[in-house]
Amino acid sequence: MSDLRLGVVGLGLRRSIAVAAHRPGRGSRVTAVADLDLEVLAREAAYFGASVAVEDYKRLLDRDDLDALVVATPDDTHEAIACDALRAGKAVFVEKPLGITVEQCDTILRTAYETGTRLYVGHNMRHMGVVRLMRGIIERGDIGEPKTVWVRHFVGYGGDYYFKDWHADRSRTTGLLLQKAAHDIDVVHWLAGGYTRRVNALGDLMVHGDLPRREPGTPRPENWLRAFEWPPTARRNLHHIVDVEDVSVMNMRLDNGVIAAYQQCHFTPDYWRNYTVIGSEGRLENFGDGPGDTVKVWNTGPTGYRADADITHRVPDADGSHGGGDAGIVDEFCRFVRDGGATDTSPVAARMSVAAGVLATRSLRAGGIPYDVPVLDPDLIAYFERGQAPAAERSARR
Repeated sequence: MSDLRLGVVGLGLRRSIAVAAHRPGRGSRVTAVADLDLEVLAREAAYFGASVAVEDYKRLLDRDDLDALVVATPDDTHEAIACDALRAGKAVFVEKPLGITVEQCDTILRTAYETGTRLYVGHNMRHMGVVRLMRGIIERGDIGEPKTVWVRHFVGYGGDYYFKDWHADRSRTTGLLLQKAAHDIDVVHWLAGGYTRRVNALGDLMVHGDLPRREPGTPRPENWLRAFEWPPTARRNLHHIVDVEDVSVMNMRLDNGVIAAYQQCHFTPDYWRNYTVIGSEGRLENFGDGPGDTVKVWNTGPTGYRADADITHRVPDADGSHGGGDAGIVDEFCRFVRDGGATDTSPVAARMSVAAGVLATRSLRAGGIPYDVPVLDPDLIAYFERGQAPAAERSARR
């Protein structure tokens, strides 16, 4: 089996996707790169041994020596790049979030539907060991039928990762309740077996709004992703625009009746996600979210507090970034490009996580007013649920 030849558009914070996808002789390799930063472009072309390096991604669209494109650019650019690639007949991997508005997401889905070109969205947490472990526990019925899901997201490096570049500008992201929470909203949907129907939220810019910012056009400081500052009030060199919230909470009612809650804070001393899923016959909770951490299940009772739980599961070992999640989505994407069929990630689910985040952000900025999530065209839902089968195959199945 020859390697899939991949073009990567955008080599910034999510270059880890390109690194995971570059496996010469093992199924895929990066042969072309595109980035607006000429220094980054030269460095990454040398790193991957890519024979093609361009500033303008459009120069990759008509190349016969590329099988697929990986779009890992800032969020507000996903729609234009993904749709251009889909119309050019290139299978597309789009990093999450799919877009920063519901309309952008729907345009991408409709373009994939109309062109018949394969679309994949990089929700790598569906391939993280802790998420797959929790989903398996739920599917086995160890806690009965899920009724409520609670997520606490401690974003200890948030001020460094998200307030020193374009993430801090709501015109580029909508807000961190979308950009950062899109992962967790998607996981909530996957664990609970439904999509958010109604949402409300509260939040504020509590710490990072008054910290020193860089002048427009000033480059980020050297080693900005490694030189973490503590306490959070000591942070300097923030992006010149900071208008996204650093604390947010949202409540969700799903279309299957499940009630869920998500909480995010960008100035905690620790960085991890804590999930609690309570079912009709028990509950589960994770303690740590990486390889070697634990997920505990309590399904007897009632009792007082029990630290030992009824069952304790160990999160499996995994190599690579995001607890093996990046390697998992690369494997699934390459298989999907070659063979099509069902995938654990879902373009519809990606749209629904963005839609919930968009409406939650709107609610947050309107004082907590609840909003209903816009419905998605049933034809698009059916198309993606069928694994994006070509028109001829869809007709043959009728």
